[in-house]
Amino acid sequence: MFVKTKGVSLGIGDIADGLVRQVEAIGDGVNEALFEPVVRLGVTGLSRAGKTIFITSLVANLMNRGRMPGLMPAAEGRILSAYLQPQPDDTVPRFDYESHLGAMTGPDPTWPASTRAVSELRLSFRVKPGGLLSGLRSPRTVHLDIVDYPGEWLLDLALLDLDYGDWCAAALEKAQARSDGAGFLAALDGVDPAADYQETGAQALAGAFTQYLRAAREAGYSDCTPGRFLLPGEMEGSPALTFAPLPKPDKTPRTSLWREFERRFEAYKSQVVKPFFRTHFARIDRQVVLVDVLGAIHSGPKALEDLREAMAEILSAFRPGRNAFLSQLFRGRRVEKILFAATKADHLHQSQHKALTAITEELLRGAKDRADFSGAQTRSMSIAALRATTEATLSHDGRELDCVRGRLLDSGKTAAFYPGALPNDPAQLLKPAREGAKAWLGEDYAVMRFAPAEITLEPGDGPPHIRLDRAADFLIGDRL
Repeated sequence: MFVKTKGVSLGIGDIADGLVRQVEAIGDGVNEALFEPVVRLGVTGLSRAGKTIFITSLVANLMNRGRMPGLMPAAEGRILSAYLQPQPDDTVPRFDYESHLGAMTGPDPTWPASTRAVSELRLSFRVKPGGLLSGLRSPRTVHLDIVDYPGEWLLDLALLDLDYGDWCAAALEKAQARSDGAGFLAALDGVDPAADYQETGAQALAGAFTQYLRAAREAGYSDCTPGRFLLPGEMEGSPALTFAPLPKPDKTPRTSLWREFERRFEAYKSQVVKPFFRTHFARIDRQVVLVDVLGAIHSGPKALEDLREAMAEILSAFRPGRNAFLSQLFRGRRVEKILFAATKADHLHQSQHKALTAITEELLRGAKDRADFSGAQTRSMSIAALRATTEATLSHDGRELDCVRGRLLDSGKTAAFYPGALPNDPAQLLKPAREGAKAWLGEDYAVMRFAPAEITLEPGDGPPHIRLDRAADFLIGDRL
């Protein structure tokens, strides 16, 4: 027998098969919810913070736990096995774990390509129950879904609270305060925002604005929104990414450049920013925010203050009460734990790690104090997801200097490096940064670009790291 609907003939067997698949899908969802819990871990950070390296090393060390004594479920023998499975989201690209691990640990190791879009990976654990009744319960499966996304996109959340005029005023003020904005401001000179819109002129302005954002990022600035201008992906050249800030004219005719850029700005918010948060961010349970604090310090006081402001904007994503869209989106959900990790701790001798952590905590303190995390636990930590250096103490001009030694990225030569002593009091850096100082009054803080070290992994060991086990324990230890 066949049922004909809208010109399509369906056999009873086809209908029954479809119903069976739906019932099976519902059963799988119930089974997963009740017996195979899922933890969704979001990993983000601004450019060069090390997201790809973090995820790759984390997965490798969770699968081979010989270097993870600080992960309590591993230390207590409760993790029986860990294995990769296909991720549940069929429309999200898979995080290319195998290629990244091969690049980092191969015979001629290199740093993997940076994050340019959303990707995902599922790592599943067989876990032995703990507690007094552990002998009466069988092992269970826990899934860890790791979602990788650019921090530049997270900064776009702040745009949802702005109209085009407000954003223009703020963006132009930033461009005027940064030397890298001179080219864009020159391109803007002589443009009449009230004149009729022309596509060629719009593209030229958007191109100049994008070049400025890229230059600002290279100079060490963190707040370089809109984020998709830097990482456009498949949207490159689309109208939603073809606009720029303009000085507001007295009149804005319907056919003016201002009105068209205003329309595109609103399209960017509704068609790019909101779908990202709705599809990916609202489902996060645990979150890692990676911060290149050392890079900002090296770039100077303005870059450090810009990082502080950018992190405050990122933290706004974790307090949905501020924004009507987020309040509706979360509907009672919350991120349970947030780790703020200062990366590249291997660029410093361990004697300075405490100072780096203190600077990171103070850098984020104002934002954390203002944010309502709805009971979420937060922690700051200094880590290196892949240790690229060894420590050394050298004599120089009668002083003993705590250095790190590694293979230089540019030349391949091995060198010892002293980056300068971080102050024990974070205010010595954050106060001049807030006051707009042009340079550090004390010693200069340098950053060396190290290549990954050549390593030989013993059976059962993941790549060498600094405090990755403690980071993992804070983030997922309670769920294992």
